[in-house]
Amino acid sequence: MEQMLACEHGSPASLDLANEKAGTEEVARGAASDNAADAVSMWSLADGRGGRWFLKMGRSSFARRCWRIISYTPARCRWDAEETPRFSLGLNLLFAFAATFSVANLYYNHPILNILARDFGVSYERASLVPTVMQAGYATGLLFLCPLGDVFRRRAFVLTLTWLTATVWLALCLTSRFEVFAALSFIASVTTVTPQLMLPLVGDLAPPEKRAHALSLVVSGLLAGILVARILSGVVTQYSSWRNVYWIAFAMQYLIVILLWFFMPDYPVTNSGGLNYLKMLWEMVLMLTKHPVLVQACLIGFFTSATFANYWTTLTFLLAEPPYSYSSLVIGCFAFIGLGAVVLVPLYAKSVIDRFVPLFSIVLGESICLTGVIIGTYTGTFTVAGPIIQALAIDVGLQTTQIANRAAIFTLEPKARNRLNTVFMVSVFSGQLMGTGVGNIVYAQGGWIQSGSVSVGFVCASLVVSFVRGPWNEGWIGWKGGWNLRRRDLRNSQE
Repeated sequence: MEQMLACEHGSPASLDLANEKAGTEEVARGAASDNAADAVSMWSLADGRGGRWFLKMGRSSFARRCWRIISYTPARCRWDAEETPRFSLGLNLLFAFAATFSVANLYYNHPILNILARDFGVSYERASLVPTVMQAGYATGLLFLCPLGDVFRRRAFVLTLTWLTATVWLALCLTSRFEVFAALSFIASVTTVTPQLMLPLVGDLAPPEKRAHALSLVVSGLLAGILVARILSGVVTQYSSWRNVYWIAFAMQYLIVILLWFFMPDYPVTNSGGLNYLKMLWEMVLMLTKHPVLVQACLIGFFTSATFANYWTTLTFLLAEPPYSYSSLVIGCFAFIGLGAVVLVPLYAKSVIDRFVPLFSIVLGESICLTGVIIGTYTGTFTVAGPIIQALAIDVGLQTTQIANRAAIFTLEPKARNRLNTVFMVSVFSGQLMGTGVGNIVYAQGGWIQSGSVSVGFVCASLVVSFVRGPWNEGWIGWKGGWNLRRRDLRNSQE
């Protein structure tokens, strides 16, 4: 193959080929000198300056014994440089399943905060701290754990974090003190970042011509997790106890551990020489000065996620008031609308994103999102059809842009995909925080139409950022390199 993935909106296919080929050869060299059947120590990969804590833990005989158990890899999952594992649809769906019920941990509490307040004997204001600390914990894990995916073997790292999440979750099911519940919620959310480690691994395992479709299945799993958590939590709590929701979540975490242990393939460390941890964190900042594609993706992700958060935050207020006055159960059922996007977007990714440059899908997704936001904003006060159309359009737009943006940034530095994904997700998370805060304030002051108008502005800002750079321009601004929207590597391979 003369060229690899050219589906990023800012550099020629030949540069993508050089970057990805160099990264792949380096990984293969690392694998050839290290038998993946051995339990490679996570601790030995930490740099002496940035990883003293890991080295200290590594000296503990108990820690080494636990590590040998967790890091054991069944024969069919071991890395073989001469016969790399095939990234099958079944494995792709397993990653999507794991992503669904991992990210769901963050959202089970959202529909039942009033029930938590009653059972723990605290005010609604104190109960609202639970989703706040969980978002803070997720942000902590995203920023400080996900970059380690470029240093540790990801199979063992993901299994360790999932097992820790499941173990902490058991205490959440049993505790009767709110302070303990809140503290454990923070800890569990820190280790719930495993889907953000799986996405770069999908970028490593999936063939370039199928990468966008493979990513779309896992991203759809993330969105499904948000929807499933809200629906499951609301329905189960209404007819039984909120603790049953948490017991179900506990069982799902251990099911994920078992399934991943048996089927998740090993993959060589992408930086076998180790990296300084603090230097890694600083390099994520420097990436924003080196890669225009990454900056463009981060800005688009920021504004799009702000639109998503603004809508879902204020929708409850709209539907709970006249002329609708819906119950909490009916409002929760609006999450079913998002399942349409979960089904449709992977099909779109396979037929469009894998064949065209990401910028094409981004502009198309943002256009769909803008249309839905306008319809929902200016008709939502007198017909429920408006918010329904808006929900579907926003979910489709969000998924489409996230998949296309990841397909673009994963071609930049193959050995730093976890750090690239971390930078991107920090921007997305920041957009969600801004969308939630601004949406609440504007809705309180001016109602549905004004908060929706803010979302119109967010989407328009995303489109402006999209048009600032063309798909083949290597610089920061302009359309140098042409307007061709088809991936050049696919065209050349066909020739």
